[in-house]
Amino acid sequence: MSLESVQAFFAEHAPDIEVLVTEASSATVLEAAAAHNVTPAQIAKTLSLRVGGQILLVVTSGEARLDNRKVKEHFGGKASMLGADEVETVTGHPVGGVCPFGLATALPVYCDVSLKAFDEVVPAAGSRNSALRISPQRMADLTGARWIDVCKEPAQDAAAAGA
Repeated sequence: MSLESVQAFFAEHAPDIEVLVTEASSATVLEAAAAHNVTPAQIAKTLSLRVGGQILLVVTSGEARLDNRKVKEHFGGKASMLGADEVETVTGHPVGGVCPFGLATALPVYCDVSLKAFDEVVPAAGSRNSALRISPQRMADLTGARWIDVCKEPAQDAAAAGA
């Protein structure tokens, strides 16, 4: 599954989008930014969360941090990150390659508004060394994602880090 399922997804739904496979790892935001020559904020990271009994994916800017209060208000409960084994089981992708495309299980996908700051973002593509370039709106359209606001404002995040 994984890289192959993402390639199959794009072959069927958006054949104009190329899945990029690199020699370098792009498993972390910083590695991905270096491998694809973009800022860390342009990396579209996919978070696998559980809220109550529901598993969902939230795609955010690479530098964005979840705001627990906003998450709780939006989803009606506290979110917890899935463990690596469960992430791979439900998405079909290993940690470091998780993306909202070519999923093993149909999951609700949400895109945080932090992505809207960019014309193009770089999400992973099912493996630790694959990615693609896409506009945030097209990513949301292809995955049926809803736009939400669940991340801290950059100034709020910087103030929290300095405290």
